[in-house]
Amino acid sequence: MRGDLRVVPGGAAALPAGAADPGRFQADCATAYAASWVARGFSQVTVDSSTSRLERVLATFGKPAWEVTREDVDRVVGQWAAAGIAASTRRTYVQAFKGFHEFLTARKGAEIEAAFGVRLESPLNEFNAARHVACETAATAPPSPERLGEFFEFLRGRVATARKFGSAGRDYALYRTLYHAGLRAEEAASLELADLHFGRGPFGKIHVRFGKGAKTSGPRPRWGPMLDGLDLILRWFTEDVRTRFPGSVALFCDEGGGRLHRGTIRNRLRHLLDLEGRPDADRFTPHTLRHACATHNYERGVDLVAIQQMLGHWQVATTMRYVSPSATFVEDAWRRAVSGTLGNLTEDDSGR
Repeated sequence: MRGDLRVVPGGAAALPAGAADPGRFQADCATAYAASWVARGFSQVTVDSSTSRLERVLATFGKPAWEVTREDVDRVVGQWAAAGIAASTRRTYVQAFKGFHEFLTARKGAEIEAAFGVRLESPLNEFNAARHVACETAATAPPSPERLGEFFEFLRGRVATARKFGSAGRDYALYRTLYHAGLRAEEAASLELADLHFGRGPFGKIHVRFGKGAKTSGPRPRWGPMLDGLDLILRWFTEDVRTRFPGSVALFCDEGGGRLHRGTIRNRLRHLLDLEGRPDADRFTPHTLRHACATHNYERGVDLVAIQQMLGHWQVATTMRYVSPSATFVEDAWRRAVSGTLGNLTEDDSGR
């Protein structure tokens, strides 16, 4: 049992004579639930992470899933919140339980009622789920590639005209790095010049030595590729821009050579957006750039597990929450598929 989840005392209700063991029955149901994920085409990595998460949640409730009440959900999720567990993590745990409960209702409801005398009713509703799991408002869609193209064009213009060439060049390279490498603001602030490895891999790589880890696990390092021409941008930055700042190990530094704080990165972006003068709907944050990285790569056909590795997520389910395809994503995918099919048919016809 992980330290961030605590077993809550509570036993099963009295069973009718001859009823099956509830623990064994629930374990068999969980195995069948995992098999349904495999049947739906999910990868083994996704199935294993989902199964592990479900096991932790069921152990935390301390009773069979069919006995969990709304009050149990309120109590347990409230304890998670009081323990400082992030809202996104709480949502993930509750979603794991919700999916399993729906499976029991659809596949095992009659057996559970016959064996344990319980008619399944979901303990989740718009009150406890929304209040504890931050489902009240939908996440803001990340900026489109076109919108980011306009923003970076604005930053390039500042490099050519700004009074302080070094600061303008640093801003351009910094926010391009956040977007193309999918870095967190704190990860970018921790980068050093020695973390750039231009000769590693086909495009060069960034050694993110202080990637975010799980609670108490410490930093989780990873290697991020320099995609979409980021290698050229960072070469230009290190050779022509960074040399104008005082000498230090920091990659992105202030005018004194010290590391930029993550708060400074957020505030600086806010200032640049003010200078750009776009409406509020066109504004975004450093973390939104990370969502944009995940979404745009997914829309281009990059494998979800590859995006997970690039962003440094522990679980692919977290990466899935970062992906917000555009309103025409389905239509665009259909056009690509049909175009390929029509192309093959045309080639076949021409060869006859």
